[in-house]
Amino acid sequence: MTATHSTRMLILGSGPAGLSAAIYGARAGMAPIVVQGIQPGGQLTTTTDVENYPGFREVIQGPWLMEEMQAQAEHVGAQMMWDTIVEVDLSQRPFRLVGDGGHVYLGDTLVIATGAQAKWLGLESEEKLRGQGVSACATCDGFFFRGKKVAVIGGGNTAVEEALYLTNHSHDVTLIHRRDSLRAEKILQERLFKHHGIKVLWNTEVEEFVGGEGNEGLVALNLKDTRTGESSRLDVHGGFVAIGHHPATELFQGHLELDADHYIQVDPGTTRTSVPGVFACGDVMDKIYRQAITAAGTGCMAALDAERYLAEADFEAEEAVAAE
Repeated sequence: MTATHSTRMLILGSGPAGLSAAIYGARAGMAPIVVQGIQPGGQLTTTTDVENYPGFREVIQGPWLMEEMQAQAEHVGAQMMWDTIVEVDLSQRPFRLVGDGGHVYLGDTLVIATGAQAKWLGLESEEKLRGQGVSACATCDGFFFRGKKVAVIGGGNTAVEEALYLTNHSHDVTLIHRRDSLRAEKILQERLFKHHGIKVLWNTEVEEFVGGEGNEGLVALNLKDTRTGESSRLDVHGGFVAIGHHPATELFQGHLELDADHYIQVDPGTTRTSVPGVFACGDVMDKIYRQAITAAGTGCMAALDAERYLAEADFEAEEAVAAE
């Protein structure tokens, strides 16, 4: 049986941004509903060691952190729904979303926290060693490779920024790019080429991530020259794939203003989107920082923005009734 669920605050996505919005929204008495999506808990559920989230002196596990966030949100009154949204209507309030099983969700406000997924090379060995030396976030995982040899795969801004960042931890960083020139901004390229701790392998692609014996994790990359086909091996302990991200905004094309990279556009310093009453937080609107803590911060912002929006809308409605 299908059903209709109504709320003052409807939240789409259950990573750090969505759950933080749920916590603040519930504490404000808006009884939020969180539609968890195809990956409940977001990307942190696929992350093992988390060492940079404030409040924990020891390394914690990503899935555990998300379980605790969800439990906190539920404890203060948020309701979790296991569903995936397939249809949206933002033309009028309440906003109307439909799940893949036919359930309808109505929200006086909508908070979008659907996140973004890292692009991967698509290699079987990459999947096997993900979290065991293979990563898509140098800021998240670079600390674990202090003093070790690492490589970054990619040629855009993200790849160059990650290579430069990794020099804070490693004296031996190699940037691997399949072409003979980078797509990154010129100023970033200048910084990269001047840095003595970074080598660049041009016209090279990764054929395989090589694991060691037992639980050793990544030990090398098997490479191929894209011009000659010649094979080679690069010994490394960390391999960072930096070829971009996919923001989960397909549902909102034609409904909200997106930027050239398909991230949701928000008013600077806020989470407000092009549709009044709709707010975006976390990686779906942030292509710069992409951290759990910044996602949680913007989730808080989205809930506060939504609360203020509703207070103003309620006041205007009361004023209109009084005028009549």
